[in-house]
Amino acid sequence: MAVAAPGVWRARGAAGWRRILLRSEPLRGYALLSPTLVVMIVGLGFAVVLLLAFSFWSQDYLTVVREFTSVNYEAFVSKRLYSALLFRSIGISALVTLVTVVLAYPCAYFIAFHVKRRKLVWLALITAPFLTSYLLRVFAWKIILGYEGVINSALLSVGLIDEPLGFLLYSRTAVILTLAHAWAAFALLPIYVSLEKIDRTLLEAATDLGDGPVARFLRVTLPLSMPGVISAGLLVFIPTVGDYVTPSLVGGTEGLMIGNLIQSQFGKANNWPLGAALSVASMVVVTFLVCAFLGLSRVAQRRLIA
Repeated sequence: MAVAAPGVWRARGAAGWRRILLRSEPLRGYALLSPTLVVMIVGLGFAVVLLLAFSFWSQDYLTVVREFTSVNYEAFVSKRLYSALLFRSIGISALVTLVTVVLAYPCAYFIAFHVKRRKLVWLALITAPFLTSYLLRVFAWKIILGYEGVINSALLSVGLIDEPLGFLLYSRTAVILTLAHAWAAFALLPIYVSLEKIDRTLLEAATDLGDGPVARFLRVTLPLSMPGVISAGLLVFIPTVGDYVTPSLVGGTEGLMIGNLIQSQFGKANNWPLGAALSVASMVVVTFLVCAFLGLSRVAQRRLIA
């Protein structure tokens, strides 16, 4: 019995893998994404592993003691300041997500259903301001919300107030407004894509069955656009929890978030292990909340469709 040469076996194996790849659409997708996935796994994965290792070390003045210890996590649990800042950050990010999605949805709805020509021009005009520097937009809001800013000057000039409003700047309100504006484009685009994919014949069928505009929206449009709404919420919520630039510039003491504390540990305090532990704890809590949100959203989406 003749034995095939190694080159023949390799050719047969390659042909077998090719047949499997052509039959499976998910495998073809992963094959196309494989270069990006490798870069993300190597780059982000290594950073997360290094962060996790630092979180179990300790700091002795300027020296990092590379011995296993849980003192950093014990400090996170025992000191109320850390958990309070984390949950304040989660609350602020939740409000930012809500405001951003509520403001972005009507814009996306108008472009998807009422703009008949040059939709790309409308999208370009809406997203053009977000192509400028993030810091410039934050400083612009600082000027708008300032003690002698645009809002206070306008209200004083028309006589609606007797003195400038002090709660606009260096507050949670300023952080929420600035972050909502900064991330509006990231919420608008996935909602628009989700609305654009809705089959218009379903809306016509709902109208023929007697649904008015409100009932048609609640029973057809909103449930079918929920994937875009959920994606927009995640795209806004996850990054804003760890934001520290906006709170430091417009938040003041009332608008400080967990990102500011982590940045101070890696910077001025020079306590990298504690900063790493705070980062890991924040990631764990946010991951748990995101998973719970996805689970609840799937249940709610099934009920809406049913």
